[in-house]
Amino acid sequence: MRIAAAVAILASAGPVFAAPVAVGDKLVPFTLKNYDGRDVDLGSLRGGKAVVLMFIATRCPISNSYNERMAAISKEYGARGVAFVGINANKQESAAEVADHAKSHGFPFPVLKDEGNVQADAFGAQVTPEVYVYDPAWTLRYHGRIDEDMKGDHVASPDLRNALEKRPRRPPRRQGCAGKGDEGVRLLHQARGEVAREPDSSVGGQRPRCGGWGDVSVPLARKR
Repeated sequence: MRIAAAVAILASAGPVFAAPVAVGDKLVPFTLKNYDGRDVDLGSLRGGKAVVLMFIATRCPISNSYNERMAAISKEYGARGVAFVGINANKQESAAEVADHAKSHGFPFPVLKDEGNVQADAFGAQVTPEVYVYDPAWTLRYHGRIDEDMKGDHVASPDLRNALEKRPRRPPRRQGCAGKGDEGVRLLHQARGEVAREPDSSVGGQRPRCGGWGDVSVPLARKR
């Protein structure tokens, strides 16, 4: 009876996910489809100077505010041997939409479709854009935001560039509201409706809103 009760409790608790990756962890290669339906194997990127994985979105206003910077940084460092890969895990954003978005913004990197949020859950990715930088040995050296300025007019902490240049830095702070209860429902509607709001400094939490490592963020709209 006790075993049956324990099983019932675990089942009612919902899916259990592995612990998110942490700085110092090794990158485990995986394969996802590019927006054109072509399989992309991360294992093929071995031998480069670094690998940058970026969880991004087509509709998130915060992610979209970084489109030009993502394209520019990937072109600049791609010429220096760094591989960039975009990953879209938002269930409401189709592969066709991802393709149009990537082409219209001139992304020089592939954008892979993470159906079912398999990789987003494995990495512990919560927001867009969210960045992971791996060194030539495929060890995670940085996890966080691109920079702290959504508009890009006054960037004082270019965190992604700092990571690629191996500059000393402090880890960026996550800011935003916890995605629980009524607040979680509101944030999910915000993610789906593309409505960006200024952060509420009176509300603290662990799960930020759409952009996530800076001003405001919306959680990834996962498929369950």
